[in-house]
Amino acid sequence: MSREIKFRAWYMPFGSKGSMQEMLHRRASSILSFAEMNPDAYIVEQFTGLKDKNGDDIYENDLVLLDPDDPPYQVIFDEGKFELSNDYLKLVYDLSEEYMDCEIIGNIHEDKDLLEADK
Repeated sequence: MSREIKFRAWYMPFGSKGSMQEMLHRRASSILSFAEMNPDAYIVEQFTGLKDKNGDDIYENDLVLLDPDDPPYQVIFDEGKFELSNDYLKLVYDLSEEYMDCEIIGNIHEDKDLLEADK
């Protein structure tokens, strides 16, 4: 499977406790150079190469629903692959085209409360 290499970053001008601004870049060199110059001000996340059921790009740290009756899963990168992790149900799945009927409902930076809502 060939995939486009792109990143998004969260710019945190006021530190990790302050407000964040999302930045999308298709060229890895531009976003990575920002992060390299000021690593404490940026969180860099990679595109998985997959899209959800609505055609939206799935990035690391997105929150997705596999089943509307279950809590959301977080997209993580672990041991060289993207996975779907749900700490509440204690389940981890390899992220693959098998799960592309999922729906992005947020991300851990803007919607962290979604992870806590069903506990």
